[in-house]
Amino acid sequence: MDPVLAEMGDHLADAMKILESDRTWTAQNQEQQRFSWRDIPGPLQGNGQDMVTILQLVQNLMHDEEDKLVHRRMQCVGEQGHMALLGHSLAAYISVLDKDRLRKVTTRILSDTTLWLCRLFRYESGSVYFHDDDREGLLKVCRLIINARYEDYATEGFTMLSFRHPVIYHSAACRPGLGQHLCSQLGLPLSTLCCVPCNTMFGSQHQMDVALLDKLMREDLESGKLPLLLIANAGTPGAGHTDKLGRLKELCVQYNVWLHVEGFNLATLALSPVSSMIMAATKSDSMTLTPGPWLGLPAVPAATLYRHEDPALGLTSYVKSLCCLSSLPLEGALPFHQSLAAGLTSSHPVEKLRALPLWLSLQYLGHDGIVERIRHASQLSQQLLQQLKTLTSIKTSVEDDLSSPVVVFRFSPDSSSASSGGSVEGYSTGEREIQDALNRWLGERLARLVPASGVDVVELEDEGVCVRFNPIMTAAVLGTQEADVMALSERLMELLPSLSCTLRSRQDFREEVFQHAVLSYVEDLNWAGLGALRYEPRRTDLDEGRRHQQMEKINSDLLKKLKELDTDLDFSTGPEFGEERNCVFIGMVPEDIDVAVLVETIASIGRELEESGKLLENMTEVVRKGILEAEEQLRRANEEKLIEEGVLRQIPLVGSVVNWFSPFQSSVKGRTFDLAAGSLDTTEPIYSLKAQTNREAFSESPASTGKRLLGQKAFRRPAMSTDSYSETSSVCHLDESYRDTVPQPPGERVEGDVAEVPQMSPPPKLELEVSEEEASAWTVQRVPEGEEGEGPASIR
Repeated sequence: MDPVLAEMGDHLADAMKILESDRTWTAQNQEQQRFSWRDIPGPLQGNGQDMVTILQLVQNLMHDEEDKLVHRRMQCVGEQGHMALLGHSLAAYISVLDKDRLRKVTTRILSDTTLWLCRLFRYESGSVYFHDDDREGLLKVCRLIINARYEDYATEGFTMLSFRHPVIYHSAACRPGLGQHLCSQLGLPLSTLCCVPCNTMFGSQHQMDVALLDKLMREDLESGKLPLLLIANAGTPGAGHTDKLGRLKELCVQYNVWLHVEGFNLATLALSPVSSMIMAATKSDSMTLTPGPWLGLPAVPAATLYRHEDPALGLTSYVKSLCCLSSLPLEGALPFHQSLAAGLTSSHPVEKLRALPLWLSLQYLGHDGIVERIRHASQLSQQLLQQLKTLTSIKTSVEDDLSSPVVVFRFSPDSSSASSGGSVEGYSTGEREIQDALNRWLGERLARLVPASGVDVVELEDEGVCVRFNPIMTAAVLGTQEADVMALSERLMELLPSLSCTLRSRQDFREEVFQHAVLSYVEDLNWAGLGALRYEPRRTDLDEGRRHQQMEKINSDLLKKLKELDTDLDFSTGPEFGEERNCVFIGMVPEDIDVAVLVETIASIGRELEESGKLLENMTEVVRKGILEAEEQLRRANEEKLIEEGVLRQIPLVGSVVNWFSPFQSSVKGRTFDLAAGSLDTTEPIYSLKAQTNREAFSESPASTGKRLLGQKAFRRPAMSTDSYSETSSVCHLDESYRDTVPQPPGERVEGDVAEVPQMSPPPKLELEVSEEEASAWTVQRVPEGEEGEGPASIR
């Protein structure tokens, strides 16, 4: 082997090891990186950086913490991907060869790749144009057609188009923006485009209306226009449907229109057998292939196969290249010059090296490897389709075309689930928006749970938001296997009960919110969850600005409280760019959710937060008044001390001498502030009697009304029977035998199976006539030893 080629292969292997590794930079390299970002010429100074440092910089940019998807795809490049990457390095190396050798190498590479692609995808006597942008091939084909149909276009230019207005037909289901891109690049007006709708009454809802297309072409010819091009789909970008290519080819022959076909279903042409619908694509005038994602090859160009209608001019690119490079006369060279003017062929050998990565990869995979990858993707789609047909609440695409490797499905509740709850009927006007939101959540959830499946969300015009599984475009890159499809099906079955319950409970949630005056329901049909609500403060003595601030604070605190609860529900502030603010959005709910308890709990927490806010405001005012009163009493105490001790004792030097001759005992009066009563009192009873005689203990906060069974989440219905158990009860059940053996205290009252524990304080009310001294004696409560002065209502 050439030593240069061997060294290049070794360098590529070493570079891939560095780029695919997870090694992080050292502190010195990170400091150097920060310096280089601050001073741009830094890395360019001196003798430059070594290869390892540069590759580590590239690795750090590629494997960013925030970009997990790119990191995962790079790990699945594989050996065939390394061959494609090696092709780019070889192309740069071959480009420095002398002209004669470069011409021979590029001619061989281009001719081999053209022959292999035509044989693999059953396209006879075709030429190939390689391009990076998958729309560029169609653009060059349009230029070729314009040069062929307008004879003096090369000399007269766009003025020739004014005599006969050109028309380009495309399906309504084609790629968005494709027609506009062609017009902007060719300098044609948008009136050149003619969008052909799909069938609405007869046939498929996703195929081009052939009868209407026939009518449009006939009318354009009668009005003096020139039909040029028809863009058909062999796998629409959204759902993967295929047009009736055989019938469209007949129309194109009848009206002398160029037929171009594109779509990922063209990959199945490499399989055997091939459906007749896809096989008709081999009769088209041109078609665009994207073998890179089909075979998992990175940085591989797309290929547009094309040919002329005249059989006498249907020469292979290999013969054309030889005749051009050897300066030999070429019979029927006019179409070749037209393709040269259109940019489909080039006289620069370096541009032909675009095919080198694909040339290397196809040889590495071989025919069996190419077919196996495409067949594996088709089998994955059929496996998922068979599993989805067993789920009643999942609807697949309208067309169950076995030739399409794409599976599009959508959550749609069946008749039983729709009739079990009143929510579906209540939301008849916005049912489409609600189901679109739920399906969008389903697709995003499945993509996170099973990332190797490659599922994504697509929005179709008729069905709405759907989940798409397209293994032709993702399986080879992500390494999708049958186990991933099984995992996808299992996760889907786990999510379906939650979806059905959420859809049924939305109307119940709305009605429960309307029953609470402090809550307001927030309508958001695009929210994938139970719904949204807002707590409205009941105070009317505030202006609009303060009331809005209070509502914002209460709802913010309410959201924090709900997140702290032991529940599986997801509480959030809603969509990041949503219109609604100061709301509590509730996500998907489980099957055993109790909507009434949920809404009641939210209302109770909101009321507690509002009351605590009022208490805080009142306490702030009380504390402020207490501070003012304490300052006043301290001022008076200082004045009394000054009068009692005298002026001489206040002088530092003289006061110490006077105190030495005549000691003086000053009494220090402490103060205690009662938050409950809001009063400022002296501390003499605390230190003298060691007891607090005129204080009332705080009453204990009422017990929570949401008692649950052990291990049960909040807002869930209990699995046991609810006849003998209530979720809102705060008492416990006693066994019959235990109640028979244990003597009941005199103050205890038993009703049925519920025992109420007697309250020891306050003491029972007695109808007695007593004196005031005896009554005051009864109110004195004995304080246990060691607990003096620790009442919750006093602050020293």
